[in-house]
Amino acid sequence: MAAANASPAPASAQPMIAMRGVEKWYGDYKALTDINLTVASGEKIVLCGPSGSGKSTLIRCINHLEPYSAGEIRVDGTLLGDDRKTIDAVRREVGMVFQQFNLFPHLTVMQNCTLAPMRSRGLGKAQAEAVARRLLDRVKILDQADKFPAQLSGGQQQRVAIARALCMKPKVMLFDEPTSALDPEMVKEVLDTMISLAEDGMTMICVTHEMGFARQVADRVIFMAGGAIVEEGHPAEFFKAPKHERTRKFLGEILGH
Repeated sequence: MAAANASPAPASAQPMIAMRGVEKWYGDYKALTDINLTVASGEKIVLCGPSGSGKSTLIRCINHLEPYSAGEIRVDGTLLGDDRKTIDAVRREVGMVFQQFNLFPHLTVMQNCTLAPMRSRGLGKAQAEAVARRLLDRVKILDQADKFPAQLSGGQQQRVAIARALCMKPKVMLFDEPTSALDPEMVKEVLDTMISLAEDGMTMICVTHEMGFARQVADRVIFMAGGAIVEEGHPAEFFKAPKHERTRKFLGEILGH
């Protein structure tokens, strides 16, 4: 039986993300079961769990990359429905970084970063490039601005993907296993970028198996299994004294004890 889900934000503050009774079906397969999750502005959430537990599906529902089957999702108070206008409005506020980078291979780093702000935010080219330069500098890759993705390492491409998402000035950043496709020596440079974002107060939900990152950055760690939230807590209590056997087994496997 799933544990009580995440605690609500204070009554005086509108949550940045509110999921109520969210379910997701693929035909006869139920990928998400009764997801109730509230994320406050500025909160950092790490989602962990075994493969197939529903973590990626959950965050993909938040920006409607996966339409949810039941319940409701609100992003900064906006109810996410099936109409294109609402979906586009929510996506403008929700940045997402994928496992496989998803950069446009035929565009330079700078063009990757300026395309969406010019088309969706209405920025002029000079303004969009100024924003992109600032953010590429922040992720320490401004010197690669004129290169194409294929000319970069995996870690560099992922930092470009983060900068590209930030160019839209999102209120929320979603990360779907952003380091899992990287060589080990490239993981740190991406995690350092994410830590910097967290320190600046960005609202973040991150699907990852990087438990060191979770200990350092997360306000809450949420463990999922079988499409449900099983347990959640502050990293100190989550790692020291997990309450559920499924959580203990997962942590034992991933942490090697």
